[in-house]
Amino acid sequence: MADSLRDQLLKSGIVKQVREEQRPKPPQPFRGARPPQGKARPHASPARRDSSEMDLAKAYAIRAQAEASERKRAEQEAAELARIKRERKAKIQKLLEGQALNKAEADQVRHFEYGGKIRRVHVDAEQLAALNEGRLGIVQQNGRYLVVGQAIAEQVRAIDAHLLALLVDPQAAADDDGVPDDLMW
Repeated sequence: MADSLRDQLLKSGIVKQVREEQRPKPPQPFRGARPPQGKARPHASPARRDSSEMDLAKAYAIRAQAEASERKRAEQEAAELARIKRERKAKIQKLLEGQALNKAEADQVRHFEYGGKIRRVHVDAEQLAALNEGRLGIVQQNGRYLVVGQAIAEQVRAIDAHLLALLVDPQAAADDDGVPDDLMW
C-alpha cells in the first residue's frame, strides 16, 4: 500500500510516464507583484491541463471498469456454484426419500468420525452388523444421520462425496486394530 495510485498505474502500464522536461511549467509571478485580493484564486484553464492529468483520468476510468467487470464475474461465479449446490441437494433429497432405515426403538449406538468430530447414530443389532460389514451406510442430510443401503450410499457418494458419513469398505483389512504387527509385548 506504500505505492501511490500513480505509481501503481505506471507499473501496470496503463499510464505512460510524462517526463518533467516535457511538461509546460506554470508562469512565475513577477517579483514584487502583489498576490490577488479577494476570494478569487487563479487556477489553470482547461486548455493548460497536463496530458498526465488526462492519462490519470483515463486510467481511473479503466480501473473502475475493470473492477466492475471483476465484481460481476465473481457474482456470476458465486451464483453458478450456488445453483449447482441447490441441484445436488435436491437430487440427494429425492434419492433419500423413503430410503432411511433409522428405527425409533434402536437400542445400540454406532459411533463414527465425520467432519473432524465423533458422531453417533442409534441402530439395532442387525443394522450394527450390516454397518460394520459395509452392507449399510450413513448419509448426512439436513443435520441428521440416516442409515441407508449400500447402493443408495454409493449413489450419494457419486453425487456429493462430502455427504457420505460412513460406508465401511468390505475389502479393507478386517483385523486392522491400529496395532502394528511387529510390536513386541
